[in-house]
Amino acid sequence: MLDDSQLDTDPPRLDAVPALPAAPAPGRPGDFDFLDGRWRIHHLKRRGAAWDRFDGTARCWSILDGAGSVEELRIPARNFHGLGLRLLDVSQQLWNDHWVNAASGVLAVPGLQGGFVDGTGLFPSVDEAQGRTTHSMGIWDRIAPGQCRWRQVFSTDGGQTWQHDWVMHWRRQD
Repeated sequence: MLDDSQLDTDPPRLDAVPALPAAPAPGRPGDFDFLDGRWRIHHLKRRGAAWDRFDGTARCWSILDGAGSVEELRIPARNFHGLGLRLLDVSQQLWNDHWVNAASGVLAVPGLQGGFVDGTGLFPSVDEAQGRTTHSMGIWDRIAPGQCRWRQVFSTDGGQTWQHDWVMHWRRQD
């Protein structure tokens, strides 16, 4: 269960980042079915040393017999909305997690590739810019009836230490 008291501390108390498996766990249709429905989301977004807190909503549904998942995210306080599109490459058994910002309408490619290990979704990526390597990861965890959490973390030391950048606490509306 999510502990809402974690949200009220500054900085918030956050769980450790799980270790990446040597290879992504095989994905299967239905892995994202837990998201189906309407959600209220409490966001914590790092802004320098401080944490910005705001609320949003999402509507999610499965497509392609569970080999796809669509998320329509809205954050009215930030005048922001976008679309998450998760697609399973059935032959490779690998999930691809894409994002579309409504302001641009452009699908972010490549998507973050990953899968679920022991009930936790791990979607790592590596970015090279100006001679600097940054590892990042989207993490789906604390998945339980009526709730879940998504975290975005990054590392500039090859994954030895991680810093949280964005945390979304999801609570089902319907």
